Amino acid sequence: MWVFSASGCRWLGAGGSLAVAVGGWFAGTLPVRGGWGLWERHGPAPAVAGALLAYLGLTLLVAAWWRYGVLLGREARGGAPGGNGKAVRGGASAGNGEAVRGGVLGTLVCWTVPLLLAPPLYSADVYSYVAQGAMVLEGHDVYGAGPSVLGPGDLGAEAAASVGGHWTDTPAPYGPAFLLLAAAVVKLTGGAVVPAVLGMRLIALGALALAVWAVRGLGGGPGGRAGALWLAVLNPLFLIHVVGGTHNDGLMAALVLGGVLLATRGRWVLGSVLVGLAVMVKSPAAVALLFIGVMVARREGGGARGLVKGLVLPGAVAGAVAAGATLLAGTGFGWLRTQSVAGTIHTALSVTSDLGLGLGLLLADDPDPVKDLVRKLGLAAALVLIAVLAWRSWRGLLDPVLGLGLSLVALVALSPMVQPWYLLWGTAVVASVAWYGRAGQVLAVLSAALVYETAPSGRTPWYGFAAAAVVAALGLLWARREPWRAGAAEDAGPVRAGSTGRPASS
Repeated sequence: MWVFSASGCRWLGAGGSLAVAVGGWFAGTLPVRGGWGLWERHGPAPAVAGALLAYLGLTLLVAAWWRYGVLLGREARGGAPGGNGKAVRGGASAGNGEAVRGGVLGTLVCWTVPLLLAPPLYSADVYSYVAQGAMVLEGHDVYGAGPSVLGPGDLGAEAAASVGGHWTDTPAPYGPAFLLLAAAVVKLTGGAVVPAVLGMRLIALGALALAVWAVRGLGGGPGGRAGALWLAVLNPLFLIHVVGGTHNDGLMAALVLGGVLLATRGRWVLGSVLVGLAVMVKSPAAVALLFIGVMVARREGGGARGLVKGLVLPGAVAGAVAAGATLLAGTGFGWLRTQSVAGTIHTALSVTSDLGLGLGLLLADDPDPVKDLVRKLGLAAALVLIAVLAWRSWRGLLDPVLGLGLSLVALVALSPMVQPWYLLWGTAVVASVAWYGRAGQVLAVLSAALVYETAPSGRTPWYGFAAAAVVAALGLLWARREPWRAGAAEDAGPVRAGSTGRPASS
């Protein structure tokens, strides 16, 4: 059937994306005021109808994406359906440049365009971004107070009124570079909600373009660039939460990917600059510096001198970028003390928070000390895993780029606060070198499941978790029946001494 072809997937997904956008006009995270008559709340009945339409569209988008991935997976192992070589548009292999441009990139455009003018979807975080940018312009201490300090006559007051719940009084956990971007958007738009949100979406589109460039440059590993783009940016989790929800995680991930690409090409100083900027968006990007250091150390021959150089110099470059961005923004170094503020909020996706709370309720009258201990143990375990992956990369047993991706996944899995879109941190990196393998397949299943966890309004209803569980179960059954085994990129992965840190097979 045509709908099961790559072309059919493109238009099925485009229809799904359009339904998500239209549903969002009635059930998205609409502003409390300042919607200009465009993004306005319409009452309970239209909101329910919009939510149902958005969920239907999301399901079509996920189904189209999943089927496209199956086609690319079969192409990667040389088993194109029907024997006609047309699993990917253009009749070329998944790694062929023409197939990427005419297939995945064309599909990406079709799935992205419907979301461009939609109101914020699945999260109200963009209102915090706008309000924090306004706080910078108004001279407020963005690291000492939340958006609630903005008065009725201040820039960004309308956005501040739409900030979700506990975030109203929460200081910014983001770095000065991102706050400078947000402040520029507020200054250019006068802080009006609609143009300010669309301005932040332009930044998200820039992140999307940077991610596409970097993923293509890194090559995708076995199976080629088409599959890498499929998992990294065609991913509904990316489209819904980075383009639709304008989360800055997309910008952080794109800068990390760009920095890593430059490091693999020997331009580690410029790569460290990009990663330093990524850290000035969100601090978890700092993990990339360790793996750029591994690449530097291996390029120097892997001896003690190279190890010291790798451990010190990328961090020094990124530190200089951080200091410069902080001084340029004029926000001070308060970002150093606000990195843990998000961890004070309990999210149901955090395994360590849930486990800690459960143990605390069983073992103590006050569960908080036990919960805090379990959270700290989780972070310690994540650091140990990251160290092991870095050591294996330095020894030449693992591609450093893959090691970075797996490290970011481990950090998210063991963090005290986890949101669905956090999975993108590691998924985009893993996709860039090893999409067709066990890790890539599991991350694809998790992406398809987690996209259901949040409602278009930004809430996290019980049925979102139920839908995610069903999709995860179906995905794992598929992965067991049709496993992706790339071999070299994940399993053997010996790295040539003195190389850029990529496996010999790639």
